[in-house]
Amino acid sequence: MKQVLALIVLLSTSLSVYADVFAVFRDEDGSTNWQYVANTSASLLILTLLVVLFFLVRAHLRATLSNRALTEIKATLEDRVERRTVVLRETAEQLRKREAYITSIVNSMPVMLIGINDKLQVTQWNKTAEGITGRLFDDVMGKNLWAAYSAITLTDEQVQDVLASGETLHLKHTQPGQYSYELTVYRLKDHNDTGIVILISDISKQVNAENKVAERDKISALGELASAMAYDISLPINTIFQHVSNSREKIETAELGALKEFLLQEVEIVRQSAQQATSIAQNLLDLARSHRITEQMADIPAIMDRSIELAGELFTDADGLAFKDIEIRRNYSADLPQVSCYPDELVQVFTRLLRSAFYALKVKEWGANSKPGISIEISQFIDSLWIKVGHKGQILGADAQTEIFEPSFAISAGKSDCPVEHRLSYPYFIVTEHHRGHMSVTSNEQLGTCFNIQLSLA
Repeated sequence: MKQVLALIVLLSTSLSVYADVFAVFRDEDGSTNWQYVANTSASLLILTLLVVLFFLVRAHLRATLSNRALTEIKATLEDRVERRTVVLRETAEQLRKREAYITSIVNSMPVMLIGINDKLQVTQWNKTAEGITGRLFDDVMGKNLWAAYSAITLTDEQVQDVLASGETLHLKHTQPGQYSYELTVYRLKDHNDTGIVILISDISKQVNAENKVAERDKISALGELASAMAYDISLPINTIFQHVSNSREKIETAELGALKEFLLQEVEIVRQSAQQATSIAQNLLDLARSHRITEQMADIPAIMDRSIELAGELFTDADGLAFKDIEIRRNYSADLPQVSCYPDELVQVFTRLLRSAFYALKVKEWGANSKPGISIEISQFIDSLWIKVGHKGQILGADAQTEIFEPSFAISAGKSDCPVEHRLSYPYFIVTEHHRGHMSVTSNEQLGTCFNIQLSLA
């Protein structure tokens, strides 16, 4: 195309060179042969059009090739975009599933999970935390840790130490007989939003199980000791019985006059004391065997009657009050349900209460018109069985009422209002720990002393 234009320009500029541009088309006579002019012009025009057509075809081919290349490029780009879109969608779905999975793990954890940032503001709060605290995540988000959960047994200094040192902190918080919690506090690495994670685990069952194992071992050791003591006691008792029997036979056959009756009385006192020692030894054996008995359904009144019978054998003072001389006033409600319990252990509990009442009655002076007595009441109230053992012997002071259920080693050194031999820490342990019940005492001059035991029927 450029060459054609150049040719036209060249021809036009050469017009000034020739005087007559049509000279080549004139005949000899000087006339112009217009047929030649027309043919020549047509030929030039056709040539020009052919040249233009050539360049147009060439341009069309180039355009077609370019369009085809552009179409291929477009298809390639669209394919790449589609594949990238699919990959992004799959990645987004995987991220969504992973986030949902992690959220499900966090919310399904049986422990409280609390996340806080370096400003001690809450950033994570799982479902367990919502259930225990009663506060939703939306309510505590962004709030200070102690404003969100004031009952947490963590201090600001402890949290700041974890933030500063990066060391994991382990704490345990226990309320004996109620609950045990373990707190784990650790700092996250390379994460700015949540600086610290706090895990609060309820380990009450684990602690109770460990305590039960320890208690079983202690009771087993106590049983072995009681068995050994009972065996050792039985040897001299049998010797005493043998000599008492021989002495009684010789005294009865001897001629001793008025002294004979006195000696027989003394021998009888020795025999009764030996019999009492035998009952004590047997009670020790029963105590040794009690930890091997499994929990079972039993009637509490029957256990109480058995304890009263045992107390009559154990608590006898040859020179003073005997348990059999005490008036026992029973008040058992009708149709009492059975209770799941350890019968032999409850026998020990009731016997110890009767022992405490016996010695409180023994030290008090009784007039001619008064007689020592113990009142026993067993009744049902809603879902519990109540056992009350009361007497009007020597009362317990305020300090003694507190100390009577404490082990001897739990009281500081010094004079105690409740001597060790009168403590009831073992019965209290049996009732509260083994039977999940409650035990208390009230004592005053007007109403006397009353031991109260509550056993659940559930």
